[in-house]
Amino acid sequence: MKTQLLAAVLACAAGATQAAAPACTDWGRRGALIHHDDFSGPLKGYVAEYAAKPGNTVETRDGRLLMDVDSGATVWLDKPLSGDILITYTRRVVVDGGKNDRLSDFNHFWMARDPQQASLFTRSGKFEDYDDLELYYVGIGGNTNSTTRLRRYGNGERVLLAEYKDKAHLLAPNRDYAIEIAVYKGCTRMRVDGQEWFNYRDPRPLTGGYFGLRTTWSRQTVDDLTIYQLQ
Repeated sequence: MKTQLLAAVLACAAGATQAAAPACTDWGRRGALIHHDDFSGPLKGYVAEYAAKPGNTVETRDGRLLMDVDSGATVWLDKPLSGDILITYTRRVVVDGGKNDRLSDFNHFWMARDPQQASLFTRSGKFEDYDDLELYYVGIGGNTNSTTRLRRYGNGERVLLAEYKDKAHLLAPNRDYAIEIAVYKGCTRMRVDGQEWFNYRDPRPLTGGYFGLRTTWSRQTVDDLTIYQLQ
């Protein structure tokens, strides 16, 4: 009898938890424009963390942001975002015989903050430098274009929330991808070319922080970065 009663209590608790965490289906509507950059001028309003040496480049070129590096690089928008937001932009992995050309690591950080210090911008660009942050992360075509993953960083852990390994969710060279990242009422999602790839309701949502474009050993370009508040 006691075992049955305990099972019933646990079942009720599980049902209450599920009821309190409905699926993420409402993504609001676009409100105020927060940021727009077509990268037609010099790179301003960003912090680039990478090994600054001959052969490594983070700059605007031909109307796009160019990240051409032989190791890790993160380009942060230098103003924090908060609340419900929508980030859209276009991005390409260039593979055309360049010395850094490698089809891999089309990566993103958002809602990033450092729980230990006020300044986020203290790192070298090495991937492990970011392990102690709080943030959401998507890496498309990681591990030399073999995995695509959603993670949540926090408390020194990088929790894997979802993963793809099929060709449809990996990278193609020299293709412009339309990316949308939304944060809305405790949920976050990523859409690629209009298709939802990740959708996550966070029991401890990250509601403020920085957005970063991330890669490792590749040549990538970014265009038309636009950020809206969601209503």
